[in-house]
Amino acid sequence: MNIAILSRGENLYSTQSLLKAGKVRNHDIEVIDPALCTLAVEDGKPTLYYCNEPLNDLHAVIPRIGASNTYFGTSLVRHFESMGVFCAVSSEAILQSRNKWTSFQILSAAQIAVPKTVLGNALDSEAVLEMFENKPVILKMLQGTHGHGVILAETYQSALSTIETLKSTNIRFVIQEFIAESKGADIRVIVVDGVAVASMKRQCKIGEFRSNLHRGGTSEVIKLSYEEERLAIRAAKALRLGVCGVDLLQSDRGPMVLEVNSTPGLEGIETTTGKNISKSIIGFIERNKR
Repeated sequence: MNIAILSRGENLYSTQSLLKAGKVRNHDIEVIDPALCTLAVEDGKPTLYYCNEPLNDLHAVIPRIGASNTYFGTSLVRHFESMGVFCAVSSEAILQSRNKWTSFQILSAAQIAVPKTVLGNALDSEAVLEMFENKPVILKMLQGTHGHGVILAETYQSALSTIETLKSTNIRFVIQEFIAESKGADIRVIVVDGVAVASMKRQCKIGEFRSNLHRGGTSEVIKLSYEEERLAIRAAKALRLGVCGVDLLQSDRGPMVLEVNSTPGLEGIETTTGKNISKSIIGFIERNKR
C-alpha cells in the first residue's frame, strides 16, 4: 500500500518509528509535510497538491497533527477522507479529543469516569469554586498539550485570582478536581483498534505535579488491572479513535480518565515497554484497508 505520515517533523522519533514499521511490512511509506499541501475543490471533486504536484495515489494516511496546527491539520485529514483515503485517526475524532471540555462531555455521556470538571466560563467564580469545597483544583486550557496550560491552584485565593486572570484574557479553560491520592502519577495506555497494546506508569519529578516525560517525569512498565484496561478501551471507543493515548488516574473511587490524546508520542512508551506500537498501527491500517 501507499501510506503517508502527515508530520512536520520527519526526524522525530514517532515519525521515524512509523516509517520503519511500514517499510518492514513492504509498504511504500513516506512523510508528507502538511505545510506543503494545497487543498482544492475542482469540478466538484476534492483534489490535493503536494509541492504543487497532484497527490492522488495514497491508500492510507497516519495523522501526526500538532496542537498548533489543529485547524489546517484536521482540514487536511478531512480532505483525504473525502477522497476515499483511509485515515488512522479521523478528522472529527482529532477535533473532539483536542478540546478538553468536548472530550469530557463525550466521555461522560458514555458513563466513563472522569474527575469532576466544570467549564470555566461561569460568571460567578466564587460559586464555582464552592462546588469544589475550597479544595485544590487544576485549571486547564482547552487546547493545551504536554502539560502546557495546566495550573495547580492549591488555595482558594490562588484559584480565584487565576480564574479571573484567565477570564479577563478570554482564554477558554476548565476547572478540575485535584486527585491528591494519585501522588503525581498517571498511567498512559496506547489503544490501537480497540486493543490496549502498551501501558506505562508515569511519575512526576519532585516539586512538580505534572507527570509528562517532557517535564522530567519518569516511567515504568505497569500491568493494567481489568478495570483500567476496560476503561481505556471504552474511552477510545467513545471518542472514535482508532489510535490514541489514554491517560488514567488511580483514585480512591477507582480509575478515571484524565485525558485522551489523538497524537500520542511513541518514544517514551516504546522505550519504556519495549513494545513496537508502530507495528500495531500499521497492522490496524492493513486490516481496515482489506
